[in-house]
Amino acid sequence: MSFRCDTANEQDLPQLVELLGLLFAQEAEFAPDAAKQRAALALILADRGIGRVYVAREGGRVVAMASLLYTVSTAEGGKAAWLEDMVVLPELRGRGIGTRLAEHVIAQARAEGLARITLLTDADNAPAQRLYGRLGFRASPMRAMRLKLG
Repeated sequence: MSFRCDTANEQDLPQLVELLGLLFAQEAEFAPDAAKQRAALALILADRGIGRVYVAREGGRVVAMASLLYTVSTAEGGKAAWLEDMVVLPELRGRGIGTRLAEHVIAQARAEGLARITLLTDADNAPAQRLYGRLGFRASPMRAMRLKLG
């Protein structure tokens, strides 16, 4: 299989929404909502200051995606990011696509001078945790907490 990693664009939106539907159907805390996913993706794609959506493509087909959303870390003294929405089409998992896409995202973050990338995984998602561990991510003693406002 031949694929390439690059930045998503507005024409990719339907495929990105489909990928997020697959991701949120398997996550414990979230549920797919195509309208919400479309709205959020449109915000990211329209404003490069918010972040980037990176994709792996096979021909014209998006087969994987990951979002890098920007923030500022006072602890690190500069720009940082959250790695979110990492998903590969189920039938293509285990072929190195996720690893190559994550490596691409990390390289882009380094090129932009980001100080840190943070991510969350479901506590029981051992395959994702192994992948991120191989890429250099380490467990944090911090605990995620959420306040849902809407």
